[in-house]
Amino acid sequence: MTRFHVDAVLCDNDGTLVDSQPAVDRAWERWSARVGLDWSFVANRIHGRRATESIAELTPGRDLAAEDAWLERVELEELIDTTAIPGSAELLGALAGAPWAVATSASVRLAVARLDAAGLPVPEVVIGADLVDRGKPDAQPYLRAAEALDVDPGRCVVLEDSTTGVRAGVGAGCVVVGVRTADTHDTLVAAGATTTVADLRELRVTVAPDRTIELVVSR
Repeated sequence: MTRFHVDAVLCDNDGTLVDSQPAVDRAWERWSARVGLDWSFVANRIHGRRATESIAELTPGRDLAAEDAWLERVELEELIDTTAIPGSAELLGALAGAPWAVATSASVRLAVARLDAAGLPVPEVVIGADLVDRGKPDAQPYLRAAEALDVDPGRCVVLEDSTTGVRAGVGAGCVVVGVRTADTHDTLVAAGATTTVADLRELRVTVAPDRTIELVVSR
């Protein structure tokens, strides 16, 4: 059993709080057909990154803003089977009144739409791809989230499912707990996670009267 005493919890969204993978796959598969790329090739190059970075790498020379806007519109259409990762509703319920934020590689609009579709609360602070100059694995998303909450990044725990996100959290100076919805324990720990959980049911949160947070990993 591992315990963390922190001032805030910073969460990735897709794969950590919400299961949007079927919707993400459908949207990117449609985009792959649109630009004439094989979906299996594209699928291995998009996880944990901002869409603009993947688009720029996969289709250099195309109108990046236009492709990103097209993809986001399709992703907003593909919300029907977006669901909460097991344990996320309980975890966020326990964090009510405590400092927590979402830092995601999706846009703020798409992140909020996915949280709503999954029936999860939306925090006051959502740092999306459209609010940073550099996306994960750069530390900027988590540094911006900590700054918006007015907390020291070193007093934050990050919940992340991707190696790029883990590296971003570690780079920001946060403790990182990996969520094994996309990668293995060994892969996430190699990226810098202190420990991992299968999903958020393995986490327990207690908020003290001074709003400090005890996070217990029960695996």
